[in-house]
Amino acid sequence: MAAPRHTRPGADAGGRAIELTPVSAAELLGYESIACDIRSLAVTELVLKENRYFLLTDAAGNISPAGACELGLFYEDTRVLSHYELHTAGGRPDVLSSQAARVFISQIDLTITDREFGGEFTEPKNFMHIRREQLLDDCMGDRMVFTNYLGRRVDFWAELRFAADFADIFEVRGAFRPRRGQYYRPLVGESEVVWLYRGLDGALRRTRLEFSPPPDELEAGRALWRLPLDPRDSAEIEVRIVAEKEGAPSPPRRPFNERVTALRAAYDEWRQGAARFRSDDDFFNAALDQAIVDLRALMVDVGGREVIAAGIPWFTSPFGRDAILTSLQTLPVRPDIARSCLRFLASYQGTRVDEFTEEEPGKIMHELRRGEMAACREVPHTPYYGSVDATPLFVYLLSETVRWTGDLEFARELLPAAERALAWIDRYGDVDGDGFVEYARRSPRGLINQGWKDSHDGVPFPDGRLPEPPIALVEVQGYVVAAKKGMAFLYEALDQPARAAVLRAEAEGLAARIREAFWMEDLDFFALALDGEKRQVPTITSNPGHLLLAGVPTQDQARRMADILLGEHMFSGWGIRTVARTQPVYNPLSYHNGTVWPHDNAMIAQGLARYGLRREAATVLGALFDTSLHFRYHRLPELFCGISRGETDAPVAYPVSCSPQAWAAGSLFPIIQGILGIEPEATRQELRLVRPHLPPRLRYLDVLRLAVGASRVSLQFNRVGDRTMANVLEVEGEPLNVRIDVV
Repeated sequence: MAAPRHTRPGADAGGRAIELTPVSAAELLGYESIACDIRSLAVTELVLKENRYFLLTDAAGNISPAGACELGLFYEDTRVLSHYELHTAGGRPDVLSSQAARVFISQIDLTITDREFGGEFTEPKNFMHIRREQLLDDCMGDRMVFTNYLGRRVDFWAELRFAADFADIFEVRGAFRPRRGQYYRPLVGESEVVWLYRGLDGALRRTRLEFSPPPDELEAGRALWRLPLDPRDSAEIEVRIVAEKEGAPSPPRRPFNERVTALRAAYDEWRQGAARFRSDDDFFNAALDQAIVDLRALMVDVGGREVIAAGIPWFTSPFGRDAILTSLQTLPVRPDIARSCLRFLASYQGTRVDEFTEEEPGKIMHELRRGEMAACREVPHTPYYGSVDATPLFVYLLSETVRWTGDLEFARELLPAAERALAWIDRYGDVDGDGFVEYARRSPRGLINQGWKDSHDGVPFPDGRLPEPPIALVEVQGYVVAAKKGMAFLYEALDQPARAAVLRAEAEGLAARIREAFWMEDLDFFALALDGEKRQVPTITSNPGHLLLAGVPTQDQARRMADILLGEHMFSGWGIRTVARTQPVYNPLSYHNGTVWPHDNAMIAQGLARYGLRREAATVLGALFDTSLHFRYHRLPELFCGISRGETDAPVAYPVSCSPQAWAAGSLFPIIQGILGIEPEATRQELRLVRPHLPPRLRYLDVLRLAVGASRVSLQFNRVGDRTMANVLEVEGEPLNVRIDVV
């Protein structure tokens, strides 16, 4: 399509009016369609994340080829850099090493051989060292230092090629848009280039690239520096890349090293505010330390409120379920994650009925997006409320947060939101009035399945047939039990025993109905769901394991469930599968029907521990830890394939798994809490340690500066033969009554 002949005014970063020349996407980018097939994604080499930015590059720090759907610099659900590639004299540099363990910065070492420079030897000699560091804070920084080790002068050059397609995150994931906004010809200055795009939402988005020193040649999509280098001489190039919106000023320029120092200090402060874990296994310590770093990296500011995002690459936005479950996992580590999550979700709690977004009064949102497609209501994520479980989990998280913090003022602050959530459970959640919470999609752009297994085939009959809605998921009923028990605890703490008694009775009654309607005596397990005709969906899945957290199964049922969950058909050796191998629908490579999800395992293991099955829970912990050793930085991915441990020497990666991912990062902490029998009661400044159990692989484990109420307590657990002993090392702050039961 030819570009219009007219121009349209915009504004620069200082608010000064400028004239913009429209241009077509094909002319500017070389391609018209943004959409790509998500199934073609390669494994991303480097991932950086800080606040509202995230960056995905190849091992060399490049975004190449142009428009590659798995790569780019993203800001608030928009890809603001879709091509970014370093070329040099002598060809594209070879990668020596690359790593991004600290999440906010990467370090990449590259080299060029002397083959193109009159090399004296048959074998090429690596002579040019390129140290490349890429950084994210309030913008992106890319610093490259070129050092000549050839022994003689070299007339070297370096060139960057770049472009910005301003694709919405949903386009990058594969959505096709029949219409897009207007691109404009980039503005080229002496040392900067600005790419511009006005979306269908009317917003003018800009990507500003600033170069230091100024390039010798600068065009709309290319910058070149001539770098004559004597022996041992170095030359440095720095690029600053800023995503801007019309009327908003650019962040202030700061030296690269100053930015690195500030981020390191922020991460150090985060680690110091977290509980720490120290054992005799250095790899175990490293996995837990990396998880704490990743949790910090996933924090995002949305409208002045902080909340943890779900994961990179596709889910660096607030998700109700993900944020709540991550907050539950990390209460022993950083309870402020839960506080910020609850306040954030309460601010978006549903107030009206909206079929398109599936909003209802009292309902907790599922997903919030801030890109062009959401602003134009091409997708319902403004926010979207299609989650059946976030609302009861919100209530449960509030009660557990108070159990850990003892903060009754916080409880009073959030109590109205919790009551609205309970009202949603009883009125809107129970679609057909049978006492169970169900879901049925109402939005044409919404999710078919609205539990945590929300893929289109994530809730199947054993043969793969899909149940008709409304669907009552088994784990959701358990979440409702946990929510009502939690609210009963809160009302008792707030000296309202009558209200507490009503909620406790409702929880106990619902637990009994779950056992009656979902238990399959012949299979020693609970059904996955009830379909719209109230027929059991008898697929053997991991979902019923979540009931253990809520205390729904009887002790006998819990024991029988444990045998299934840790039996050969469910337990892969690397973790518990989402679907048993005996089921015809089982596929170890399927997103939800045979893979292993660390957060799912964590919820099951913590539930097993609550039934006193700590050895079984420790088996799950050991499997997940062994898995972490096979992934980069000892980082557990969102999920991995369910292929048995005996069939492979390492867990098999799932191709588009998020990493880092919030509830994967938090997965080891609740299992540790469970096997150590850590039970806080901060409203009374008490902590119980009930029959702790260390797995054989650990001789000792110290839990340092655990936050319980107004105290910080450091604990030591030692394994002596088959027994685990517990000691209090130190209590900081207010006195804390610690009761230890090792029998």
